[in-house]
Amino acid sequence: MQPVYAHDLVKRSEISRALVIAAHPDDIDFGAASTIAALSASGVELTYCLVTSGDAGGFELDHSREAMIARREQEQRDAAKVVGVSDVRYLKHLDGYVEPHHELVSSLVALMREVQPDVVISQHPQRNWDRLQASHPDHIAVGEATVRAVYPAVENPFAYPDLEHLPAFRIGQLWMMGAPADLVNLRVDITDYVDMKLEALHKHNSQHPDPAAMDTRVRSALEANHPEAGRAAEVFHVVAINDETTFAGF
Repeated sequence: MQPVYAHDLVKRSEISRALVIAAHPDDIDFGAASTIAALSASGVELTYCLVTSGDAGGFELDHSREAMIARREQEQRDAAKVVGVSDVRYLKHLDGYVEPHHELVSSLVALMREVQPDVVISQHPQRNWDRLQASHPDHIAVGEATVRAVYPAVENPFAYPDLEHLPAFRIGQLWMMGAPADLVNLRVDITDYVDMKLEALHKHNSQHPDPAAMDTRVRSALEANHPEAGRAAEVFHVVAINDETTFAGF
C-alpha cells in the first residue's frame, strides 16, 4: 500500500485533536513519534496518556523505583516536547502488572470524554509474533483497554455512571501501533520527521545503553516500511469507529 502524508490524513478526516495512549514511557516514541510530529506540524492538538511510569525499566540497578519513576516521567515530557506535545498525563499503574480491567477502562473513558479526540492512537491488543518486543503484556493490556473504552463505553451515556458528568463522545478512528503485519492498513510517510523521532528517543537515556545501535535499527525499520528507497514510514492498523466511512456508528 502506498504511504500517505499526515497533512492529507488531517484534511481528509478533519482531525483536530488526537489522544495517544501507551503502557510505558518511550512506547509512543518507538511506535509513532514521527507521525505525531507530522500531525503536530499540521495543527493537530495532541495529548499523551502513559498508563504506567515505567518503574520496572532501566539498566541502572542503583536507582530506587521512586527515582526511576521521576526520571522516566521527565524523559517522556522532554521527548514529547521534541515532537510538539506539551500535555502528558500519567495513570500510575504498576509497570508489568497492567490488566484491561474496568478501573483502567473507566480512566481512559474519562480522559477521552475530557479531551474529545477525533483520533485515538494506542497499542495493539493482538500479539505480534514477528516482533514479540512490540507485544509486552502491558502493551496488549493497554490496547485491549483502549479498544473497550473507544467502543462502546466512551459513547454510551449509561456506561460508568460515575462519569455521567462527562458527556458521552464519539471517537472517529483508532490507530494501533505494533500491529501484526497482515493487519497493517496505513503507512504514513515520515521521511522528513525521522530525525525528530530519534531525538525524542534519545531523551529516554535511562533505557538505551547503545544509542548508536538503536538509531541504526530504527532507521532500517522505518525504511523497510516504505516501498521507495531512501524514504521512511510508520505503520498502523486503523479501525474506523465513527468517521466518513461509517453510518451512525455501525
